[in-house]
Amino acid sequence: MSPCSNVNIDGMDRYLDTLYNRVSWRLMPFLFLCYVAAYLDRVNVGFAKLQMQADLHFSDAVYGVGAGIFFIGYFLFEVPSNLLMTRAGARIWIARIMISWGVISSALMFTNSAATFYVLRFLLGVAEAGFFPGIILYLTYWYPSRRRARMVALFMSGVAIAGVVGGPLSGWIMQAFDGVHGWRGWQWLFLLEGVPSMAVGVWTLFYLDDGIRAARWLSESDKLLLEREIRIDGKTQRNPPLRQVFANGTVWRLALVYFLCVMGLYGVSFWLPQLIKNSGVTDVFHIGLLSAVPYCVAAVAMVLVARHSDRRNERHWHTAGAALAGALGLVVATVYSDSTVIALIALSVATAGILTTFPIFWSLPTGLLGGAAAAAGIAMINSIGNLAGFVSPFLVGAIRDATSSTASGIYLIAACLLGGAALVLAMRR
Repeated sequence: MSPCSNVNIDGMDRYLDTLYNRVSWRLMPFLFLCYVAAYLDRVNVGFAKLQMQADLHFSDAVYGVGAGIFFIGYFLFEVPSNLLMTRAGARIWIARIMISWGVISSALMFTNSAATFYVLRFLLGVAEAGFFPGIILYLTYWYPSRRRARMVALFMSGVAIAGVVGGPLSGWIMQAFDGVHGWRGWQWLFLLEGVPSMAVGVWTLFYLDDGIRAARWLSESDKLLLEREIRIDGKTQRNPPLRQVFANGTVWRLALVYFLCVMGLYGVSFWLPQLIKNSGVTDVFHIGLLSAVPYCVAAVAMVLVARHSDRRNERHWHTAGAALAGALGLVVATVYSDSTVIALIALSVATAGILTTFPIFWSLPTGLLGGAAAAAGIAMINSIGNLAGFVSPFLVGAIRDATSSTASGIYLIAACLLGGAALVLAMRR
């Protein structure tokens, strides 16, 4: 190859980097905002619990079922939702998801019994089904696999930022609005944190493009260049019939890894305020402030580790190492639960480790599948994995009711993370 060819190749690589930076600045802040709104609506029930449980006389088991039943609706409707997105288009479908879940999330303020709590949480799961796998699928429309882990990390850092913003915000809403117009703080929490999802959903209709070809802000030459990158990347992917996707052993193993890691995610998300309270902090606003610390650490860790994973083009060890860190952090936080400082440091390690597993993990199935198979496979893995969102809070709540302690439940979640790490390493072959 001549020196001139090397110059041309280097120049093209630099131009591609510039072009993808432009794409990222257009897409990622908006998708990030969508996920912040989604995650606030999903887990604000953890803060509402601090008042709602006493007001409505819910046991920990009732709370655990209500928190987790969301994922039953999510599981049942996720694969159909992702397949429908490939037909309706990302813009309309993601907007529909966000508006409907914002309405239902706000309606949780009218909870007055275990039955209404269960029904509304189930409907919230139905409404939100397809959002996360839909975004993961959407990113495959724009980015080749070698660029995707850091983009998924930026998107999923919305979980961490939702924790940073949502903790203090939720604590402040519950404290400042408690009693206003005769409503309790937890009712205002559901109402006020549902509105942003509806607003961003409407904005989606005007801002988001269905894919590269629909992007009016790209020139024709840039569209062709990006489409070529996706086409080249697609040659390494498979697009088998859907029945083969559902019968594929690798897809099922990936779903199991994801299930075990999600056990850790919702163990932290739903019980973090309670774990901080157990360490001796009683003021609800202070609990909110302290709960932001683990998510701040996680936001940084997710991006740095995903960038390193992309640079090394290695996924298995990075995923397993993050899961191991999550398990270790949970164990230490439980052992030293009477020390706010040690527990908070350990919870920061746990949260960072658990959240970091996900953006790296999603480079595995999206690098394997393409086309409709990707839509079905991603949704299947995510829907099965998110059943842990039901199992995790239910088990911890039931164990807490039986033992008057969260320790055994948290140890169980740590064991699940260890199992996920072992399984993903076993898949390296």
